[in-house]
Amino acid sequence: MTDNTTRLDHVVLWVRDPLAAADFYEKAVGLEPLRVAEFTAGEASFPSVRLNEETIFDLAPLDLIPGMNMLPGAAGSAGHPVNHVCLSLPADAFDALRTRLEEGDVPVSGISHDSYGARGKAPRSFYFRDPDGNVFEARHYD
Repeated sequence: MTDNTTRLDHVVLWVRDPLAAADFYEKAVGLEPLRVAEFTAGEASFPSVRLNEETIFDLAPLDLIPGMNMLPGAAGSAGHPVNHVCLSLPADAFDALRTRLEEGDVPVSGISHDSYGARGKAPRSFYFRDPDGNVFEARHYD
């Protein structure tokens, strides 16, 4: 990507066990893990998972909390001050995600219809939590 339009680069998720979180996001959600070997070797502070070519989720371990002092009050952000993160998927990937989650015994909400989002009304959406309690909405527009 070479243009400089505003985009979402990354979201930091607080997790108890970054390796378990990376495994969940790879196997249950279908995201590509990044920097897992480097984290395991002590060469990276946390692993990440790739949402798309432009956006990643950083899986920050709770032991980084004391160092989160770049902004007054940021250390207190560990926990879940964000209500949820919404993933927009093609319809087939939406269905595949729901199936993987259900097969992995991850609780999912019922299907909502016509929820409004960045691209208008989404025909279907549902919610789920990761093992650390972070809430995600999955939706599709096509």
